[in-house]
Amino acid sequence: MNATQIIIRPVVSEKSYVLASVDKYTFRVHPDAHKTQIRQAIEELFDVKVLSVHTMSVKSKPKRRGYTSGKTRSWKKAVVQVRPGDTIPIFQGLQGLEES
Repeated sequence: MNATQIIIRPVVSEKSYVLASVDKYTFRVHPDAHKTQIRQAIEELFDVKVLSVHTMSVKSKPKRRGYTSGKTRSWKKAVVQVRPGDTIPIFQGLQGLEES
């Protein structure tokens, strides 16, 4: 697996913006990726030094639309802490909107 297959996309939520202010960034990752692969992929893609990686599995939730019932997909999330002073540019433009 290469770095672009491991890191699927950043997680866009209020909580992820709060974490970004303390150098922690949240990503949706491949379900089979482990912490070492995630660390190497982030360092390769964004040219930052990763201090820690925390992973969690987000469980599926039951949903209904009228009579039809189903559930959402389960997925894997990683919260990556980078060295103080390092930033990931994907989250930079969105932090400016938060202040205004």
